[in-house]
Amino acid sequence: MQVAVVTFDGFNELDSFIASALINRCRKDGLEAFITTPTPQVTSMNGVEVTGQRPMEFTTEADVVLIGSGVRTRDVVADDRLISRLSLDPASQLIGSQCSGALVLARLGLLDGMLACTDRTSRPFVEACDVTVLDAPFHAEGNIATAGGCLASQYLATWVITRVLGEKAARDVLDYVAPVGENRETVERALRAVHASEAARH
Repeated sequence: MQVAVVTFDGFNELDSFIASALINRCRKDGLEAFITTPTPQVTSMNGVEVTGQRPMEFTTEADVVLIGSGVRTRDVVADDRLISRLSLDPASQLIGSQCSGALVLARLGLLDGMLACTDRTSRPFVEACDVTVLDAPFHAEGNIATAGGCLASQYLATWVITRVLGEKAARDVLDYVAPVGENRETVERALRAVHASEAARH
């Protein structure tokens, strides 16, 4: 199972790297994430230059696609040529967004009739797309999930790992990366965020 972590120029390092790093702890179980970029190199909002591991077209074959956020997301959604390179299918893929990445999902029509999460700065722009934004860090409906707040990227990764490999795999990853002495609360907080969305669907 392959995960495309879509990372645009001006990206937020926390959003792309936390999700990909957590998911890649499951490589031995066949789940692997790749930083996926529209150009060979992209530069973060803080000037960190990164070479993409996969081109944007990888999103069509990936089993999971996570749209990261950044300071130029509004430019991304205004770029018809760039957006046209994203061909996503919620019937066959797990699709998630982090913070302003919700704008991309909205631009693609994937949030129609759905509730969503995003960060405080992006909220008015997401709401301008006729999407109702929750005061919550994570929400999922079916195969689409949205997360709000940089550190909520751990919830997005937890959702992916749980959906693909099961809860035990997610618990193992979270337990390993949790701050020492806070393992149990870290694991339970992340799983609670994910399960709350599932419970709300039923």
